[in-house]
Amino acid sequence: MTTLTEPVAPTRVPILELIDVHAAYGRIEVLRGVDLVVPRGAVMALLGANGAGKTTLLRVVSGLMAPTEGHVHLGGVHVNDASPDELTRAGLTMVPEGRGVFPNLSVEENLWVSSYSGQPVERILTEAYTRFPRLKERRRQLAGSLSGGEQQMLSLARALASHPSLLLLDELSMGLAPLIVESLYDSVAEIAEQGVSILVVEQFASSALRVADYAAVMQGGRIVDSGEPGEISDRLSELYFGGSE
Repeated sequence: MTTLTEPVAPTRVPILELIDVHAAYGRIEVLRGVDLVVPRGAVMALLGANGAGKTTLLRVVSGLMAPTEGHVHLGGVHVNDASPDELTRAGLTMVPEGRGVFPNLSVEENLWVSSYSGQPVERILTEAYTRFPRLKERRRQLAGSLSGGEQQMLSLARALASHPSLLLLDELSMGLAPLIVESLYDSVAEIAEQGVSILVVEQFASSALRVADYAAVMQGGRIVDSGEPGEISDRLSELYFGGSE
């Protein structure tokens, strides 16, 4: 039997597959039979209005919430019962909505904490400062005093410290100015070019579609459409309400 700690499956196997996934908060069902495939090495944009179930889907995928029905496969391995720590060791990392930084630690201390992944601290710092030079300029500054965009850079740098095979991004653009959002999505595109598979959840579609290889739209806890970004963009006005399109 395949286990979570065995080598990843062949490249033809999707990095992530959800099959008829249901999830609920108490008696309130939020995911109602989600089917979703993220090909290995691809950027998948998951779009939908607030309340569509996007964040709940990420919680299920990352092990923070157990599905009530259905199957979650990571690299071909069934992971319904895997803990967040086990999934992280298997190559899955999430940048949560609202950013994931320690506000009372400096930028550099936040990056030092990321060494729990087993990567040498100097390597983590070098990679973070090379990708985001502004973090090097702010390395002694408390993370809580950074701008929203700088905090998001730090969140991405911390997530990449573990060299994930699958990166989950939840509402990367929330509360940020359009120019900052475009810059962050440029970074997402660069990360993908280095071979990291990415599932990015967004309420506002245009930036995510710009860097995506594939896109899917959620409504009412279900995937209601999927395809290439251009196809989805053309149909958004019919499928998706509350976004920027």
